[in-house]
Amino acid sequence: MKVCVYAICKNEEKFVNRWVESMNEADSIYVLDTGSTDNTVSLLEKLDVTVKTEVIDPWRFDVARNKSLDMVPDDADICVCTDLDEVFEPGWRKKLENSWSDDTTRARYNYNWSLDKNNHPIVNFYIEKIHKRDGYCWTHPVHEVLTYKDGNEKYITLDNITLNHYPDSSKSRGSYLPLLELSVKENPKDDRNVHYLGREYMYYQKWDKAIETLKKHLELDSATWKDERAASMRFIARSYKNLDNLEKARIWLDKAIVEAPYLRDAYVERALLEYQYENYEMVKKYCLKALQIKEHTKSYINEPFSWDNTIYDLLAISCFHLEEVDYAIYFVDMALEFEPTNSRLLNNKSIFLQKQKAAND
Repeated sequence: MKVCVYAICKNEEKFVNRWVESMNEADSIYVLDTGSTDNTVSLLEKLDVTVKTEVIDPWRFDVARNKSLDMVPDDADICVCTDLDEVFEPGWRKKLENSWSDDTTRARYNYNWSLDKNNHPIVNFYIEKIHKRDGYCWTHPVHEVLTYKDGNEKYITLDNITLNHYPDSSKSRGSYLPLLELSVKENPKDDRNVHYLGREYMYYQKWDKAIETLKKHLELDSATWKDERAASMRFIARSYKNLDNLEKARIWLDKAIVEAPYLRDAYVERALLEYQYENYEMVKKYCLKALQIKEHTKSYINEPFSWDNTIYDLLAISCFHLEEVDYAIYFVDMALEFEPTNSRLLNNKSIFLQKQKAAND
């Protein structure tokens, strides 16, 4: 099979060597540079990457992605779209070929969107940017989607392929909000981007706009995915909390729990809300409910605080205030398993042990 990697980039010289080394299992690599002013282009060319430079004005991610896809030869069997801040774990090409069949159109595989300093996944979900050459194009100005134009897709799921994301935290995402507003203006009934726009308003602390937009998302007939609906409800709750409307924040978190009771996120967010107001019985209640959920679903609806040491940390502090010191020690030990050198957690444990000793003397 002929496997080709394609990408877009701008000013990513720091990632070039690592990215090309990871992508070199492909037969060829194609990059559309959208106006780098550093050494990105020359570094790519030295590594035998086919590079084309074109400034996209006005900027749209879908236009840039489609132009990069156009660089891939028509005789390619498999196209692999990545970004330069992403790295495949070795052996991906052989695993892909072993599972690809003549009628396969697209593959989904593991994506570690966020990793900790020890390279352990924090946020993990499936991504679907490997596809056959014909019939695909990218749509939407931002949060672009790979769209199939030629009928029914045939997916394969490859749990043995993992792509890791190591983003440049210094890069601005300032273009996202206007592009999302444009995307929703172009297609106001696209539930996915209405949700993203509402979330973006929340990130920008535009609380009223976030609430209005996220409620619109929930009203759309096409907004049927419960995970995303529950996320909209949680973001509405966050916005109300920041508007000092505690009652409505609680109501919307409870709605999120009812909408997707199999997800930890709303339970933990409710616990975090109650913790702010020192309602320790409620904190304990919602944390214990969250811990009953063992399955970590592989979708982008993933809150790091639902699967790191946050739950155990909250339980430890709450149990301490509820005079349940033995449980406080138990839960702080659980939290320390995630971060053994965390000075705050170690200090809390010392306080808990002192109180336990005083109670036993």
